[in-house]
Amino acid sequence: MKGASAGQAHLGRGGLRFNPVLLKDNRQAFFDEVIPHEMAHWLVFHLANGTRLKPHGREWQSVMRNLFGLVPRVTHRFDIQRSQPRPYRYECGCQIHHFTARRHALVVKGRRYRCRHCDQTLVYSAFENL
Repeated sequence: MKGASAGQAHLGRGGLRFNPVLLKDNRQAFFDEVIPHEMAHWLVFHLANGTRLKPHGREWQSVMRNLFGLVPRVTHRFDIQRSQPRPYRYECGCQIHHFTARRHALVVKGRRYRCRHCDQTLVYSAFENL
């Protein structure tokens, strides 16, 4: 798990997933806020026929308040800069393009992309200067 998401409750399969970078950087806050947040999703789904309920609706808020004693917050306030995947830099004749990890993996497997402006094939540039 990457990016801005701190955690995820896999309701049908069971289990919780957490962003390892955010967990490492915010360990105590994860135990105090994120784990109860995701557990509340899991409990509502399994105990209150959660397939028809809003993810952060009345039932979820009730679990957060009454079971965990927490203010029901939908989002975290963690610094996500380190957990954001760095874009892959590609160049053509007219500009710099940024690819996601998924699109970069397709290039590694042989897919080619062209610039919509100059029609040149985009070439990977290993060093990113952000």
